[in-house]
Amino acid sequence: KSRMLTAKSRLANFPALARMAYLNTAAESIPPVSVNEALAQYARDKGLGMRGRGPHNETLAVCREVAARMIGLQTDEVSFCSCSSEAYNLLASALNLGANDEVVITDLDFPAGTTPWINAAQPPNVKLWKAKAGALDANDLPALLNERTRLVQVSLVSFFNGHRLDWAPFITAVREHAPRAKVAVDVTQALGRVELDCADFDVLISSTHKWVLGVHGGCIVGIPKKRNEITTHAGGWFHLENAFDADRFERAVPKQGAASFSVGMPNYAAIYALNAALRYIENVGVANIAAHANPLVAQLEAGLCELGVTPMAMQREGNFSGILAFRHERSEAIHAQLEAAEVHVMNHAGRLRMALHGYNTAADVEKFMGVLK
Repeated sequence: KSRMLTAKSRLANFPALARMAYLNTAAESIPPVSVNEALAQYARDKGLGMRGRGPHNETLAVCREVAARMIGLQTDEVSFCSCSSEAYNLLASALNLGANDEVVITDLDFPAGTTPWINAAQPPNVKLWKAKAGALDANDLPALLNERTRLVQVSLVSFFNGHRLDWAPFITAVREHAPRAKVAVDVTQALGRVELDCADFDVLISSTHKWVLGVHGGCIVGIPKKRNEITTHAGGWFHLENAFDADRFERAVPKQGAASFSVGMPNYAAIYALNAALRYIENVGVANIAAHANPLVAQLEAGLCELGVTPMAMQREGNFSGILAFRHERSEAIHAQLEAAEVHVMNHAGRLRMALHGYNTAADVEKFMGVLK
């Protein structure tokens, strides 16, 4: 068995889990011990002053390699920002949309991927793809698409209710009905937990403090080289070809594609953590994580249904995510009882959300259900 999925290694790598049933990875992960060690190494390297730049940049390079493998791209097609919000605002700069352009967003998306278009100085026409019974149906998409559609923004897994987008009919609809559109996919709630099936994307974005087990201050950006025209117009220096050349006060020449999204000094601490976290996930194997955790999701869903509680988005065989959510008028009281029992879930506006990763167990689900009953 892989390290993450045995009782002994689980406690060795995630000692905090000895004290609680943690079902809240969709909000914050519990990093493995190797991430703590990587942060300590960052501190030692930072203590070298300017000499620390060598190991800093070496770690940046190897982190880019493992991140590229995780999302199915080449190393030079991957870069890093400080968070998904920064990445999406830089994407808005790259696309430079105006009033004659159209953007499609969904009502299951996180604000980071939707608000840059709504809040633009010259906002494009934003259309909302609405879920039905908690799920997005690709048959509803063609009516929202046309020659003016420049961007379709989706999440592979919704933070809101755990719905996992059925990618194949989605991407087929976009390519057929909106030939000029770029497709941006947020995989924050998928990467590290489910095997990615989002082929033919134009931009991929993921935060690093959730399922990939890293820390705050990081974001993976993936842009295939065939889409290098997606290059931000932002100022900065780290992403420029001529940042310190003689003509730097006359023009700014950005690197192309993904590299243009790293506009300033990298958050090396987050990069050290991400490198360790991704290598931990890679060593375990996302397929192994899914094989372990999906039955737990099914166990939890069955338990909810037995109590007459209907999840906001039902899981589907072959298309599982790690998230289940439900609404309840007594969510505050339920959440308080769960917290008192050291069972941790997300409670927001009457919605309780549970998230199960490879470090969860059947005992965690049973403890949750015991309190809920």
